[in-house]
Amino acid sequence: MEPLLSRKFSKLLKGFIALAIILMVIPVNGLLAEKIKDPSILTLERIFSSKEFKAERVPPVKWVNNGNAYTTLEASRKNPKTMDIVLYDLKKGHRKILVPAEKLIPEGEKKPLKIEDFFWTEDMGKLLIYTNSKRVWRRNTRGDYWVLNLKTWKLKKLGGDAKPSTLMFAKFSPDGKRVAYVREHNIYVEYVDQDRIIQLTRDGSKNVINGTSDWVYEEEFNLRDGFRWSPDGKYIAYWQFDTSGVPIFYLINYTDSLYPVLKPIPYPKVGQTNSAVRVGIISSEGGETTWIKIPGDPRNNYLPWMEWVDSKTLILQQMNRLQNTDTVYLADALTGKAKPILVEKDSAWVDLVRNVHWLYNKKYFTWLSERDGWRHVYLVSKDGKEIRPVTKGNYDVISIAGLDFKKKWLYFIASPYNAAQRYLYRINLNGKKLKRITPVNSPGFHYYILSSNAKWALHSYSTFDTPPYTELVKLPSHKTVKVLASNEKLRKKVDALKRKPVEFFRVNIGDGIVLDGWCIKPPDFDPSKKYPVLFYVYGEPAGQTVVDRWGGTRYLWHLMLAQHGYIIMSVDNQGTPAPKGRSWRKATYKKLGILISDQQSRAVRKLLKERPYLDPERIGVWGWSGGGTSTLNLIFRYPDLYRVGMSVAPVTMPKYYDSIYEERYMSLPDKNPEGYKLAGPLPFAHQLKGDLLIVHGTGDDNVHIQNTYALVNELIKNNKAFQLMVYPNRSHGIFEGKNTTRHLFELLTRFLEEHLPPGGK
Repeated sequence: MEPLLSRKFSKLLKGFIALAIILMVIPVNGLLAEKIKDPSILTLERIFSSKEFKAERVPPVKWVNNGNAYTTLEASRKNPKTMDIVLYDLKKGHRKILVPAEKLIPEGEKKPLKIEDFFWTEDMGKLLIYTNSKRVWRRNTRGDYWVLNLKTWKLKKLGGDAKPSTLMFAKFSPDGKRVAYVREHNIYVEYVDQDRIIQLTRDGSKNVINGTSDWVYEEEFNLRDGFRWSPDGKYIAYWQFDTSGVPIFYLINYTDSLYPVLKPIPYPKVGQTNSAVRVGIISSEGGETTWIKIPGDPRNNYLPWMEWVDSKTLILQQMNRLQNTDTVYLADALTGKAKPILVEKDSAWVDLVRNVHWLYNKKYFTWLSERDGWRHVYLVSKDGKEIRPVTKGNYDVISIAGLDFKKKWLYFIASPYNAAQRYLYRINLNGKKLKRITPVNSPGFHYYILSSNAKWALHSYSTFDTPPYTELVKLPSHKTVKVLASNEKLRKKVDALKRKPVEFFRVNIGDGIVLDGWCIKPPDFDPSKKYPVLFYVYGEPAGQTVVDRWGGTRYLWHLMLAQHGYIIMSVDNQGTPAPKGRSWRKATYKKLGILISDQQSRAVRKLLKERPYLDPERIGVWGWSGGGTSTLNLIFRYPDLYRVGMSVAPVTMPKYYDSIYEERYMSLPDKNPEGYKLAGPLPFAHQLKGDLLIVHGTGDDNVHIQNTYALVNELIKNNKAFQLMVYPNRSHGIFEGKNTTRHLFELLTRFLEEHLPPGGK
């Protein structure tokens, strides 16, 4: 018998020989090659490690002088490494430096403050500067604030003895004499020209949060800034969250110290206890809080939005836990009494209206509703007795862009004929004279920030394979006034790449359902050959993938794969937030993963029939977050269709995710037990046949790695082979740490190349 050591050596030698053969046959310009100097060919190094495809960023822009001027940051002519604050007067057409960089140097320092954002008093006599920010969950919402007096040029840091980067959401009072902010779960007011700080709330603690939100409200209602000055400056209205009783999820940090460190997060998963939330009003000089008397259990109803109507009245929205009823209240600021004036209901869920605009001396406000089957703008009287439509027809108003109060024009974003695009329209408040403002010869994705008088707008425009172009335009003519960021260098870089134009298409999957999609083909595409296809998927109500908008590094990576012989495609199923009407968006109710999987797989089968150049033996799918979930659902449920899956940060069962998101789209577990059982990919893991890569960050506070660990156990139990990559302490975006993004996409690229060979056959 051959000695054991010899047998192992023989196997090892054979392995090295096999590897050498593989390396010999892989072309030098393969997917992971990085020494290509051809400017038309993409590499991972060019996309993720160099800065050659970095887009220009437009610095903060603040409208002033009733919308007839704006201020922004520009490189100082004295020292281009520092920034001046300049004013552009749009009526007079001149530029003026308001704050030179040298005026922003704190005493004892040599460099000016690095401005991340800034805010003016109404008379522009004082400037509030936000700097030295730190991340809180998704965004940098903690930092330092300074006030600059433009008359005396005195620069003052706010917060007294506060620790660095601990102030949040600082705002001038209406008269500009004070600033309110949140500091470690309490609200403070500081006099700008005095050494006087008033602590308004004192019960802030580990469990009691004043003036900002808990984790789940921030993630699902986009609520971060949790307090509002009254118009007369006498009061502050604020949210208070009591997280006691909310189950704690612990993130474990294994690498930053000798022993593991636990990070506790009050995180309500499906069906679990939510924070108790209420809104209170307190004098800006201190005193007792008057709590708004909203009926219902504060742990099983939501208060996702509120604003002042006038100095005596608040308007609030309350949603029930099922999120299918949204009640609008007017509340008395002195007594706390609240009166319902409008109730919006839906058999599925109601979308939150994130702001309203008051009109006609505050006798009416704007409201977005799907009550006729499409999302339209309505005017609602202050008492709620009159509700009249402003927009009508078989199209959706995506959002309100602004109002010309003087001439009674409503500006809004819509795209009646192409769900992948976005345009600006306007209509008179009487419902007449509807007109598209975005030029008709400019297809693509358009984004606008209107001035307060709706005479001007910041306009950003891009297409799927064209980087953004940002300009200042005059309304309603849409005439260009000034180019703010042309991205000319980036456009030339992209234009030089070897590529075919993206193809947008529609696929009829039967039952009257037509889905939108896009396709990137190899530059040397030959229709007589069969190519491997990688589907990029999301599918859930939080986003579309089929949009005619610049995709940045994600687009470039997909294009790189196409350059090496892959066809890349994406399809939006029903349930995605496309402007196609209420029935389209809410078809997924109570059956998230079920409907997504069915429609995505039907689309693939139909495309295979319609396009003979798609290789049915080489079908792959990948996605992130909800797309990671969809990837798992597809490769598990349709194992004979999908051969490769790459799932990043997936939810593997609805019960592992947060209460607000899952219950909105799936109802409560006791009301939809079968849906909850079948929506997630975990019960179908035993059907895996193809090659699967799972990627997750252990510091993911959003989709906990618990999801992936539960799936790993299920795959092991069923003796299924798979690959797993864990990124220590990375969050949901898996970007923290040097080289992380490059490493992740190199991992995806290598896995794809090994298990779904590129090239036409």
